[in-house]
Amino acid sequence: MILRMSLGFLSLVLLAALSWAVLSLPEKPAGLTAEALSKLPESGVTNPVTAVLLNYRGYDTLLEVGVLLLAIVGVWSLRRGDLPLGDLRDRPLLMSLLRVLLPVLVLAAGYLLWIGAFAPGGAFQGGALLGGALVLVLLGGLARSFIHRHRLLRLGLVLGVLVFAGVCAVTKGLTDGLLEYPAGSGGAWILVIESAAMISIGLTLGLLYFGGRPDPGQKELDEGSPRHHA
Repeated sequence: MILRMSLGFLSLVLLAALSWAVLSLPEKPAGLTAEALSKLPESGVTNPVTAVLLNYRGYDTLLEVGVLLLAIVGVWSLRRGDLPLGDLRDRPLLMSLLRVLLPVLVLAAGYLLWIGAFAPGGAFQGGALLGGALVLVLLGGLARSFIHRHRLLRLGLVLGVLVFAGVCAVTKGLTDGLLEYPAGSGGAWILVIESAAMISIGLTLGLLYFGGRPDPGQKELDEGSPRHHA
């Protein structure tokens, strides 16, 4: 009884604190829009959203990519993933759809990555399309050999964090500041970071759908099954 009353009291205190914080906000917050737009020519891109994510507050984006990596590590630590049962390649309608849709998804992901410098797009949008493409590949039974290349998968998953951290180290040596790009080269650095991040994001989303770490024994089981030799 005392524990419940204490938890109820703490909940009321927390509710009161949150209510006070919300009510104390200014009606018209000044924000940093003017300052962000004034520095846009120096950011290396013309899209203000990309400038904020990869220049003004690049640390936050680095942590976001790291959170995705921790998510897949957490899922892989819980269970093993299972490939779809049976050989789905005998479904002609699905295979015909994949032949058309997969190249379109990959091209669209590259396009979103490229236009992110001057229009809505970027690594996260492109990575979402790559993740969807990987889900279709898994559903189509086309990833049995790829999914068991553990070193390649792990490299792809950590690529975004590694490249981001590498850029931090290099820019620290060039400008004496982390993620402070040399004058006139911000666009190139941002493109490198986003390219690596898009690959990691796409792999992470697709493998989260897979639901667990690849099972090394499943490949041998599939290859030794009667259907495989038919």
